[in-house]
Amino acid sequence: MSRAQLHVILRRTDDWMDGRRSRHTDDTDVLLRIHHVIGELPTYGYRRVWALLRRQAELDGMPAINAKRVYRIMRQNALLLERKPAVPPSKRAHTGRVAVKESNQRWCSDGFEFCCVITERDCVSRSRWTAVIVRHCTLGGDYRRLQQ
Repeated sequence: MSRAQLHVILRRTDDWMDGRRSRHTDDTDVLLRIHHVIGELPTYGYRRVWALLRRQAELDGMPAINAKRVYRIMRQNALLLERKPAVPPSKRAHTGRVAVKESNQRWCSDGFEFCCVITERDCVSRSRWTAVIVRHCTLGGDYRRLQQ
């Protein structure tokens, strides 16, 4: 602790109280407003409740409520939602190999199919546009058709 801070501590009056810990505000009004929001939709968590209270305070011209205060009030009154249960980890090892039940069986996987639009502009006459829609990504034959 520095000397300056020690000097401040020793010179304090007897009735001094730490403002960080001695705040005791009446939360009944906020609790009633929280119950009003939760009464409409009980699945709202503290963040959405806080957002709705903040919007309502802006419309009414009141000061906004701190999100930590909403969380504290909801926690003290057991209004918080239960956390989602964790998803159990998969028992199958991800080794990068495809597992089949028996030998000599085929396996397959899904893939994406891209459809392409190929256009070529005739730069000499500037009057004709040519387009070919490629459905199976066979670019060789369609490209040759474009050059004709």
